[in-house]
Amino acid sequence: MNKYMKMAINEARKGIRNGHGGPFGAVIVKDGVVVGKGHNQVVKNNDPTCHGEIMAIHKACKKLGTFDLSGCELYTTGEPCPMCMSAILWANIEKVYYGCNILDTEDIGFRDKKFYEMQQIDARKAFVHELDRKQCLKLYGEYKRITDKVNY
Repeated sequence: MNKYMKMAINEARKGIRNGHGGPFGAVIVKDGVVVGKGHNQVVKNNDPTCHGEIMAIHKACKKLGTFDLSGCELYTTGEPCPMCMSAILWANIEKVYYGCNILDTEDIGFRDKKFYEMQQIDARKAFVHELDRKQCLKLYGEYKRITDKVNY
């Protein structure tokens, strides 16, 4: 068994045993060093964004003092949902290893499939609507004029 996946599994077990949420643990590694670990804390924090991958990303960013996790790899017990995958991409994590797939996760009662389906443009049209674009473009213009910003 891969030692980092073993850590992710242990992290997930810690969360399960403490009633924090589902069986999802994640470990982030850079240059062979663990820089962040996390487990699902949705129930503990009453926050649907507290997935294992997100918690590990928070810890890795804090430890490394950056929002750019280039050069990092992520090990997770379950295939990342669309929210987590987006966070992984935003963080520039270069490789992801997962244990169980989407169907395995559905089999234990999670509804990830719904979120994958919502990523399709046609499915989003009934749910996502443009509003007050002109005013928001003014805000974007203010941001665009800032010269010492970091776009990410």
